[in-house]
Amino acid sequence: MLSDEQENILPYNGEVLIFQLSKAECAAEKTTRLHVNRMAYDSGTKLFVQKSSGLFSMHGGSLNIEIVRCSSTADFRTGINLPCILMRNKKNNSVFKYFLLLLHSSNKFEQCLNFKLDYELKNDIRLLNGPTVLWRHAKKLFYVSTKTCTVLSASVQFSSIEWADEIENEGIVVLGTRTACLPEEKDGQTLSLSDGAIWGSEFVVYAIENQKILTGTCFLPHAYSSVISCVHVCRTAISRSQFRTSVVAITHKKQLIWFQDGLPKGICQLPYEEPCSIQVATTSRNDVLYVVSFASGNVCAVQRDSFQVASRWQEVTSVLVDDFIGTGTEQILLLFKNESNTDSLSTFIITDLGEVSYESNINCKEDFPPTEELQENGFLTIQALEARLQAGYTSVRELQQHLRLKEKVLFESCCALIDLVQEREHILPTAEEEGLVSLWDDTENLHPLDKKMTLTSEVPEYLIEKLWQRVVDDSLVIGVKITESPNLSLNDVSLSLVMEHDFTSDSPVIECQSKIVKLNKTFSALSISSCQMEPQPKRIKLDFHSENDLKKEHPRRPSKIPSDGAKTFVAVTRLSPLLAFRDICCIILLHAKRRKYQDGNLQESRQLTLLCGKISLCLEDISSGKYSVNLLRNNSHCTGIMEDIFAILAISLKFSFQIVSSDCTLTPVNMWLLSQMECMPIKECPENMFCHKLGSLRGTIFNWNLQTPFEGTLTLFCRNQTVLFQCLHSLLGVLPPTCKVKPLRLESKDILTDQFALALEKEMVTLRSSFSSAVSEVENNLTLSCEADKKMSRFTVSSLADKKEAVRQLREELQNEQKQSALGMNRTVSGALYRQISLEIIEAQLCSDTIAWRLNIS
Repeated sequence: MLSDEQENILPYNGEVLIFQLSKAECAAEKTTRLHVNRMAYDSGTKLFVQKSSGLFSMHGGSLNIEIVRCSSTADFRTGINLPCILMRNKKNNSVFKYFLLLLHSSNKFEQCLNFKLDYELKNDIRLLNGPTVLWRHAKKLFYVSTKTCTVLSASVQFSSIEWADEIENEGIVVLGTRTACLPEEKDGQTLSLSDGAIWGSEFVVYAIENQKILTGTCFLPHAYSSVISCVHVCRTAISRSQFRTSVVAITHKKQLIWFQDGLPKGICQLPYEEPCSIQVATTSRNDVLYVVSFASGNVCAVQRDSFQVASRWQEVTSVLVDDFIGTGTEQILLLFKNESNTDSLSTFIITDLGEVSYESNINCKEDFPPTEELQENGFLTIQALEARLQAGYTSVRELQQHLRLKEKVLFESCCALIDLVQEREHILPTAEEEGLVSLWDDTENLHPLDKKMTLTSEVPEYLIEKLWQRVVDDSLVIGVKITESPNLSLNDVSLSLVMEHDFTSDSPVIECQSKIVKLNKTFSALSISSCQMEPQPKRIKLDFHSENDLKKEHPRRPSKIPSDGAKTFVAVTRLSPLLAFRDICCIILLHAKRRKYQDGNLQESRQLTLLCGKISLCLEDISSGKYSVNLLRNNSHCTGIMEDIFAILAISLKFSFQIVSSDCTLTPVNMWLLSQMECMPIKECPENMFCHKLGSLRGTIFNWNLQTPFEGTLTLFCRNQTVLFQCLHSLLGVLPPTCKVKPLRLESKDILTDQFALALEKEMVTLRSSFSSAVSEVENNLTLSCEADKKMSRFTVSSLADKKEAVRQLREELQNEQKQSALGMNRTVSGALYRQISLEIIEAQLCSDTIAWRLNIS
């Protein structure tokens, strides 16, 4: 026959687990069964439906088995959170056997721990990660885990356990209360009474794994130790060897108090008597709700921002917090009593007090009494929402104005560019037309745009040697080769492609990406440096001899490209949109900032626009291969013209990898390039190798720089990441297993600028904190010295009876004060602190200097 049943409910990964313990006794044997039903919310039927179920049977023995506690804990073997059930079996002679069950995703139960006690666990039981069972008995703290398998006790006494969980770098930490003890006497001096001695109890924080007591006042003041009934630690962090905490606690006086770093920051009066538990829910609006349960079956929710009661419910049997509807945020699940239905999930409400609100089709009591307090809270909430709505409307309006301004600037720029190409004068709109107020004198002579934009005929220093174009896949590559004089340089260079015909419906400016290739060094602008490279003077100073030895053993191959000061600027654009016009003719413009130097000093800097020429494009030329890339094999080299190489590099993605081998040389890399990848050195730049292998790898360019026999840098120029993965897969197949392949980061100017700003900020903070610590040490030493001299002087004066001796003592005291004043004007710090400050400042300055150098050469 069946005996009584026991039911427990646990939320887990958006599901509701219902554990039912049933007991049956027949003539053959006694059986206890633990059933589990996995329930999930169905958005279609608006009900909880069963997904799966499981069963764990315990045969023989007595029927005194019961569920003590259910929780979700992490298994130390896998790090996965699993449902954990603590069971109790009462045997004869007052011996209690406890065993711990883990429920896996396959609905199979695993008994991971068992232990025996001669007493019954009643109060302050916690299931923690491990899993670990922690409890309090006779003011002692006990714990057992799957790692220890034996019951251990802590050396600290606890009157109660308020909170227990895991903290980073400390392990499992227990927060509780204990009877306060008067501080012991030390060196014959009685210390002042602590807060704990005044209120009779104090908070204590104990780290189980490290077996040490932490500072309890970082969590809660000792004054609240006698009135706190429930604690939830929201956040813990360690800064400068001190805990930074955020704690909410419930008192016996119906108060919810928020503590920040041990100091009370907010208080909320709760609506019901006897609060017993608190849970935290993070909702869809990124709002945090504190859900407080009461012994009478009532529940209320408190918003963190306003710290006021937002809602309340009555006759609640269970309250759970999890992501039940699968939105990525948490909701509150309230289960209510239902006399007509024994199903635990028949009467419920799912809500986050915002966008989510689901409830079963029954009349549930939701308490909203029309009190003045709730009316005031509602009025404050409406004011806050109105302020947020007004701020959002203002932001949207500013964005709209910014977009209109952008469109206007783009339109004026296109008009100015068209007028420039057609050699017409472009007239800028006046300040009155733009609705602007001039910040300059009205009498200032403003030069027209065509005078600022200097054409090729006005700048003989620049010579356009060649204008070329290539078609590679779906990209059109246009290159401009120019030669500049030694005293002139171009910066911020870009190319523009402007259609010669007048297209009314489309923009005449073609979107393209500009790049630069210098011919004075072999692909110097395309090679990548190591992530940890230092500025050249520092690197030579630190490693001068090793660099010389390296150059002797592995000399670099000489470059065959002449250093003639020529530069090639390349623009890449998509080809397919241009083919819609069939035959087109584009004008190529080069924009740059010209800087003129004399004796190494900057003399002039101004904007420059060069008319480079025109290109024509038609489908017949593309089909005939007129502009295709053609690199031919010639014995042991691959030969072609430099424009073909530049075109391939312009459309390729660049990746660099550092290869390090600890126990063998990197000779297989060069063999891999020549044999498996079928690469051949390019005759015009032999440092780079062209891949002739058939398939998607053809056209990939490799650059292998062997720095030492055990370390080198491999740079790849490939068309897409799929080709990159194919190359890396083939390379790892020939490298020894001990080789390490590390990708090198290609840093842009924007990233380096952000890093430089952060480095400078860190340098200033380091300077400020270092000087503050030095000043604090000097002041503390000076203060202690002065106090010691004063105490000694007073003691001597009070012990002398003779007046002359008293006058002499006062004179010595005055001289001591004069010495202390002189010492205060000449302050020094200890050698250890000075070395520490110097090291911190040098490290911060070295970091910022390195980033500034990398930004300068990028």
